[in-house]
Amino acid sequence: MTGNPHTAWLGIDVAKAKLDCALLRDGKYRHKTVQNHAAGFAELLVWLTRQQVAGPLPVCLEATSVYWEGVAQFLAEAGHVVAVINPALAKAHAQSCGLRSKTDAVDARLLADFCREKRPPAWQPPSPNEQALRALVLRHQALVEMRTQETNRLGTARQVVGDSLREHLQWLDAELKRIEQAIARQIDDDPDLRGKRDLLDSIPGLGERTIATLLAYLGQMRRFARAGEFVAFAGLSPRLHESGSSIRARPRLSKVGHAFLRRALYMPAMVTLWRTAWGRAFRDRLAANGKPSKLIIGAMMRKLAQVAFGVLKSGRAFDPAMHPA
Repeated sequence: MTGNPHTAWLGIDVAKAKLDCALLRDGKYRHKTVQNHAAGFAELLVWLTRQQVAGPLPVCLEATSVYWEGVAQFLAEAGHVVAVINPALAKAHAQSCGLRSKTDAVDARLLADFCREKRPPAWQPPSPNEQALRALVLRHQALVEMRTQETNRLGTARQVVGDSLREHLQWLDAELKRIEQAIARQIDDDPDLRGKRDLLDSIPGLGERTIATLLAYLGQMRRFARAGEFVAFAGLSPRLHESGSSIRARPRLSKVGHAFLRRALYMPAMVTLWRTAWGRAFRDRLAANGKPSKLIIGAMMRKLAQVAFGVLKSGRAFDPAMHPA
């Protein structure tokens, strides 16, 4: 949105059932509430037409679960400039404005004001194949968590429910295999995803589950201009806390980003640090500089994100010569 001479901005507070919309123009807000489904999106578009908004309208909404995806896709296809922001940014903006109340209407006005003040970058709609892959990856993760819960219950369950738990675990195992096969087919059937999978597979330490997760969020390269943006998206940027001459806290991961991506990179970072040559060289170098183990793991998670972005951006396989001891 940077550099565009807009005169009106739309903020949308997203909920499961409804959308609270606030149109900011000439210093005044106009409100509209519609249902969060296709008919509601069409009603919103008619309302915007009646407001005589000229040209593509900047729209800002938060990434609230998956409830935002439908309206974001609809407005982007209608020619508007849609920005999807981290809820933490909206919360920080509210605090900077000194807001004391929190309602859906207030949040919508806040997002419209954020859109006007900050002009966040436009959201790029994912391709249908990327949407399908992301849904399969998230479903696989949900089944893995469900299986862990049922396994833990089996250890302490009474005999009367033991058979039920074992049957459920058998179903989960079969469903996990089916989803894994569907993920592989989704990648194999798309030449672009298949080529990117082969590039990521050249990175020692990455397995097929991590590769599928990276493709689900990084497959559309135009979303990120540089590696640092993807690192920030995953919440892997270092957070410094220094003040004056007395406060020098240890750097930590910001965690202001996608938690699922961070979880997906944790075990690959451990494997890379202890099972691969380039990872051991990376670990030994940081350890020699006095870095603690947890910081080294976080640094390797960030490094894997950067390397994954690099091989996809360049179109060249991983080169160990670029990561010497």
